[in-house]
Amino acid sequence: MRFSSSVLSVVAISAATALPAFKRQSTDIDPTILQYALTLEHLENAFYKEALSRWDLEAFTSAGFSADFYDQLKYIAHDEEGHVLYLEAGLTAAGATPVTACTYSFPMTDPKSFVSLASVIEGVGVSAYLGAAADITSKAYLTAAGSILVTEALHQSATRGAVGEIPMANVFGTPLGLNPVYTIASGFITSCPTSNVALPVKAYPELTLDSGLPTAAGAVIALSPATMPSGTAYATFVSGLDIIPVAVQQQDGLLKAAVPAMLSGQSYVFLTSDNSGNVTDSTVLAGPAIVEVTPSSPTFYLTVT
Repeated sequence: MRFSSSVLSVVAISAATALPAFKRQSTDIDPTILQYALTLEHLENAFYKEALSRWDLEAFTSAGFSADFYDQLKYIAHDEEGHVLYLEAGLTAAGATPVTACTYSFPMTDPKSFVSLASVIEGVGVSAYLGAAADITSKAYLTAAGSILVTEALHQSATRGAVGEIPMANVFGTPLGLNPVYTIASGFITSCPTSNVALPVKAYPELTLDSGLPTAAGAVIALSPATMPSGTAYATFVSGLDIIPVAVQQQDGLLKAAVPAMLSGQSYVFLTSDNSGNVTDSTVLAGPAIVEVTPSSPTFYLTVT
C-alpha cells in the first residue's frame, strides 16, 4: 500500500491557518530548540496514543498489517513518550518551564490512513532534528538531539516499509528549517495552552499538491498556492542534501513543475520568488508541500572500495 495525496493535501490546506505566528524573541537558542523539539514530540506522542487507543490488534491485522508491526507501533509509542519525558526533564534542569501538549486533529479514519500518515510525520520529524542540528551550540544537546534523530529514523523506516515505500529511498536525510517544519506540524494543531513559551517560528502560506502520489523523476506535478504569484516564481525542491529550483508554468489555475532527477523518497517543494536555491523567509512564497518520489533502481560498483 502507498499513502495517498489526500492525507498530504489535508496537511497543506490547514497548515497555514491552524495557529497564529509566534512572536520572535531574543533568547539562548539551545533551550528554544529544545522547546521546539518538545512541541513536536508532544504531537507524535498524542498521535500514536490516539491511534492505539482507537484500534486494537485485530483492527490492524484486518487492515493487512502483521501482529509484529502492531507490536512495533507500541514500541514507537513508548519511544515518543520517552522523548517527551527526557526533554521535559532537560528543560526543567536548565531552569526553563517545558511547553505542555496542545490539542490536535489528525486526519486518520482507520489503521491504513493512520500508518500512511505516520510515515509522513516521522519523515518530517527526521527532517526537523536534522535541520535544527546546525543551530545547536551545546555538544551535549547536540548528542541528545542526534540520539533522538536516530530513533525517529528507525520509526520512519518501519512505517515507510509498512505502506510499501522503500525505507532507505535517499542516500541522505533531508534537513528542514524551523519554519517549514512548523508549517507542516501546525496543520495538526488546533490550539495550544496560552502558558506555553512563544517560539520563534511562523507558518508559511499553504501550498497544495494537486497530483497523485507517489510520483517519479521527470513527471509533472500540479501545485496550488493559496495566492497565485503575480510575478516570476519557482518550484524549489528539497530532497536529501539537494535543493533544486525549477521553473513553473501556470495552466488551468495551477502551477506545473517537472520533478527533478535528483529527488528520491519523501521530499518537499516550496514556491519561491527566485531560483537561488535559498529557502528562507525572504524567498518562500508558500509551502512546503510533501512529495513522495519513487527511487530509481539502486546501483553500486564493486570496484568502489
